Amino acid sequence: MGATTSQFTGSAWITTLTDAKIKISMDGRGRYLDNIFIERLWRSLKQEAVYLHELQDGFQAKRIIDNWIEFYNVERPHTALDKRTPDDAYFDPIQMNQAA
Repeated sequence: MGATTSQFTGSAWITTLTDAKIKISMDGRGRYLDNIFIERLWRSLKQEAVYLHELQDGFQAKRIIDNWIEFYNVERPHTALDKRTPDDAYFDPIQMNQAA
C-alpha cells in the first residue's frame, strides 16, 4: 500500500472523520475509483493553470489557483453536468425551490 493510501486509512484520520460525523466514501479497497473525481480536478488544475506559469512565490500561486477555480466553477461548462457550470448546476433556482 502506498503512502497516499495509508494516510487516509490511518486510525487517527478515521477517528477524526468519525467524531465529526463525516461519512467515509472510500470502499476500503484503495482503488483508483475511490477518488477519481478529485484526481481529475487536480490534473486539470495542474495542466490548465499551474504548469503554464513559472510560479515565483506562494502569493502568485494562490492568485493563479484562485483564478482557475473561479473559472472552473463559474465559466467552464462540464460534460457531466449537461454542459452547465458547477455554479449553474448547484445554484439552479428550480432545484433549490424543489429542495425547500
